[in-house]
Amino acid sequence: MVVVTRAPANNFVALARHIYNPIGFAKGYNFVLFVIFGGALIGFTLARFMYLDINGIFCNPDSKVGGAGPGECYYYLQGVENVGIIIHLAGILPAAFLAVFQFVPAIRHKVLIVHRISGYLIILLSFTGVAGVFMIARHGLGGGLEIQSAAGFASIVFVSCKVIAFYNIKMLQIEQHRAWMLRAWCIASFIITMRLIGVIMAAIVGRSPKDYYYIQPCYIIDNMFRSNQTRVLSSYPACSAFYSGTDPEMHVPVPVGFAADGVDRIGAALNTSFGASAWLAFAIHFIGVELYLRLTPAEAERLRRVSYQRQVEAGMKNPGNAGLTAQRLGDAEPWSPPELATGKISGATGSSDSTNEARHAMTERVQARVSDPERDARR
Repeated sequence: MVVVTRAPANNFVALARHIYNPIGFAKGYNFVLFVIFGGALIGFTLARFMYLDINGIFCNPDSKVGGAGPGECYYYLQGVENVGIIIHLAGILPAAFLAVFQFVPAIRHKVLIVHRISGYLIILLSFTGVAGVFMIARHGLGGGLEIQSAAGFASIVFVSCKVIAFYNIKMLQIEQHRAWMLRAWCIASFIITMRLIGVIMAAIVGRSPKDYYYIQPCYIIDNMFRSNQTRVLSSYPACSAFYSGTDPEMHVPVPVGFAADGVDRIGAALNTSFGASAWLAFAIHFIGVELYLRLTPAEAERLRRVSYQRQVEAGMKNPGNAGLTAQRLGDAEPWSPPELATGKISGATGSSDSTNEARHAMTERVQARVSDPERDARR
C-alpha cells in the first residue's frame, strides 16, 4: 500500500486525502478519474440489471423504465437471439460490476486473493457476455452492417486485451497487465458513450425526415404497432403485400423522427444513428485510454520495478522483459532498472557470480523504492 509522506498543498487536499488514501489512492487525479469513469460504468450496469427480466421489463412495450429499442424484441424473444440476449446480459453485467472494484488499490494490496478470484470470474463472465454479443449482433440496435462491424470489432479487441492482460500477469509483468486491463474495460465502456452520442445524433437527424430514411421489414413495423394492420397500412400502404402473403419479406422506407413522431420513426432515427455513434465512441475511448497510459509513465515504471523484483524472485531468465513487452516483440533495448546498468554497480564485470550479486543488491534497492514510490517525487 502506498504511503504518502508529502505535505498536502492546502486544506482541501488534506481533506481529500482522508477520503482517497484509505482506499489506496496516492494521487488525487487517479481518484477523481476512478470516481468519474468507474462511477459511470457501475451506474450504467446497476441501471440495467433489471433488464435480466426479459419479458417483464426489457421486452415489455408497457415498461415505464426503458428497455430494448423499437422492434428489437421481435428477434430477442425467439430462437438463438433469445438465448443470446440472456447470456449477454447475465455475463457482461456482473462482470462490469465486479471489474470496477478490481481498480481499487486497497483490494489489490490488502486482499489480493479477492482480486485474483474476482479476476478469474470476470474473465469467465466477460467471455460469456461476448458470446452473447455475436449471437444478437445480426439484429441488435438495428442490425446494420456498420453496427455489426462495430460490435464485432469491439468484442474482438476486448477479448484480445483480456487475454494479453492474463498472459502478462501470469508472467508477472504487472505494468503490462495494468495497461491491457485498462484498455479492455475502457473499450468495453464505449457502449455508454455510444448511447449518449446515439441519442443526441438521433435527436438531430430526427428533425430532418426528408433527408434520412431507414429500411424496415413490414413484420417489424407490425410488431411495433402490436399487429394493428389498419395503422400500419395508413402509414405504409406497401405493407399490404406482407399482410396478403404476396411478399412476407416486404421492406419499406421509414422516415426518421423523434419525440412524438411515433415509435416507428423513433426506431428509424435510433437505428440510423447507432452505427456512426458506435464507431465515434470507440475512437474516443481508444484514444482516451492510450492518452492516459502515456501521461502516467511514472506508475508504469514503478510497476515494472515491482515486476522485475518478483520475476527475479521467481527465477525467471529475463526479468523485466518476461511479458509481452516492446523488448520481446520489437526492437527496443532490453529493460533493466537503471541501477543495474553497466558501471553503475561495482563488481558487475560480466561473470555469473558478480552478476547475481549485483542483481541481488539491485533487487534490494528496487524493493525499497517500490515500498516508497513517492521517493522520486520528493527529490
